[in-house]
Amino acid sequence: MSSRSTAVVLAFAALALTACDQRHEMAANPKICADFKQQAKAAPIVAGAEGAAPVDECVRRWAYSLAPSRDPAATVAEATVAACSVQLAHWNQQTLNQPGSDVEADSITTGAPTTPLAEHSAFTAARALFYVVQARAGACAPPPVTNGVPDGAAG
Repeated sequence: MSSRSTAVVLAFAALALTACDQRHEMAANPKICADFKQQAKAAPIVAGAEGAAPVDECVRRWAYSLAPSRDPAATVAEATVAACSVQLAHWNQQTLNQPGSDVEADSITTGAPTTPLAEHSAFTAARALFYVVQARAGACAPPPVTNGVPDGAAG
């Protein structure tokens, strides 16, 4: 191989290696973002509301608020679930007050034995991760914040 050919090969190799070090950001897609202004006008979540809705709303708002963090999405999702533990506990308490709430059954999604409380936990964790990734993929704006808490997330 000639010295010129060697130089060309080395130049391409150097280019290839430097390309590996560069982060390529995905293009933002605001069409997938939640519109918190529209949600506030449509149907605000009221404290003491029933079921999964207050948990989901809390998780969405905290996930969008925490998504800009540089932590891995799974870590941000865990923090999101922790921020919504009061809403999750309230939903679990509502379930425990119903007859048959302690019965173990097969999950309709996995087929594995589960309980209603385990399903609540799985739902909350899955939604948190989804919303973090959604907010990052869309470069979505977080909801308004009052006193350090996303509006509507305190439930």
